[in-house]
Amino acid sequence: MNRRDFLKLGSAGLALASLGSNAADVLNTPKRVGLLGCGWYGKADLLRLIQVSPVEVVSLCDVDRRMLDGAAEIVASRQASHKKPRLFHDYRDMLKEKDLDIVLIGTPDHWHALNGIAAIEAGADLYLQKPISVDIVEGQALLKAARKHGRVVQIGTQRRSTPHLIEARDRFVREGKLGKIAYVEICCYYHMRATDNPPDTAPPEYLDYDLWTGPAPMRPYNALVHPRGWRAFMEYGNGIVGDMCVHMLDMVRWMMDLGWPISVSSTGGILIDPRSKANITDTQTAEFDFGAVKIVWTHRSWGEAPDPKYPWSATLYGDKGTLKASVNGYDFIPSGGGTAVHKDVTYEFEQYPEDKTEKDLETHVAPAIRGHMRDLLANIATRGKPVADIEQGYISTTSCILANLSQKLGRTLHWDPVAGRITNDESANQLLARPYRSPWVHPDPATV
Repeated sequence: MNRRDFLKLGSAGLALASLGSNAADVLNTPKRVGLLGCGWYGKADLLRLIQVSPVEVVSLCDVDRRMLDGAAEIVASRQASHKKPRLFHDYRDMLKEKDLDIVLIGTPDHWHALNGIAAIEAGADLYLQKPISVDIVEGQALLKAARKHGRVVQIGTQRRSTPHLIEARDRFVREGKLGKIAYVEICCYYHMRATDNPPDTAPPEYLDYDLWTGPAPMRPYNALVHPRGWRAFMEYGNGIVGDMCVHMLDMVRWMMDLGWPISVSSTGGILIDPRSKANITDTQTAEFDFGAVKIVWTHRSWGEAPDPKYPWSATLYGDKGTLKASVNGYDFIPSGGGTAVHKDVTYEFEQYPEDKTEKDLETHVAPAIRGHMRDLLANIATRGKPVADIEQGYISTTSCILANLSQKLGRTLHWDPVAGRITNDESANQLLARPYRSPWVHPDPATV
């Protein structure tokens, strides 16, 4: 395997190389696959998996009948067998068949832990979208279930499999061209917080809103919520920090081989748009203190980005140079002169022409998802840990949840990763698990 091929495959290249002459068989051995959550990113992930391996998608599940039927049509048209998958309304019915090798989960965040634990207990390996949970105890239970049952779990923090970011890490961070890195800025300035105020209504007849809500608090149905607008509400996710910061924080942790932050502090709120029904912050900063390295997050869903080329990105500051990195490319700027390096994201339209016409696909992200899927398949073969292993997802998710708790409580939180608790702050520890709506039962790490 040459350097170019290795960089393209990312961590999957290393895992596949370890299989020697059997490497090709890994990607070409059919797996039985099911998808929970047939919306935007669920389909994007599944169709990328179909592109890199002759999997047989045998099961689809969604509480939205129209979304489910639409996914079934496109999957039948894209998979080699052209068979239409079995369709399920309730994920428990799909998983009780216990006939799936891999389950992909693209449901809203408030379902990730319950869906993930159930799929693991059903004997499947897992591709789970980030964040892994909405509260910290959920994540602890999910991690324990994965280890107890020996399942391979890849988290959808696909920056770790983005070709140009792998190159940036290897060329500039690992080779020491930045020198000592002491400070990193991560940010999102997208205007992504909902600003509309549609009236509450009855849910559409094709949506089982009670099952969609599941363990979350029951709110009146509103068109902001479904489809795709649920991130506007803290009942279903962790706001922009849980959605966007988790990607950039995880990317920097991966680039720099960082573990847990010592402490997390955050401030912010709804400073510009209190009229919207959305209850997530429109402005927030957070500091993740790793000791010798400080990582500072900022999001602002209004105004202009300081650098229009890098509105969602990380900037690593070293004493020898600076690295700006995003999903669209990177820039290395050496200190004191020298040759700057720029790299744009690489598309793969020639190999995968369907990327050009697939509805709602983020074409710049497609190569990263494919790399993530190859890495998952390679580690399923070796029973190894994928590049975005569940433990890495737990660390990045928990760190972001701690930021939101700090913002809510108005104080810095110190985390003990061994105990899995906030140090000397019992009132904060009471918030590590959120209440569940009956009859749903919160997972307990002690009993999974």
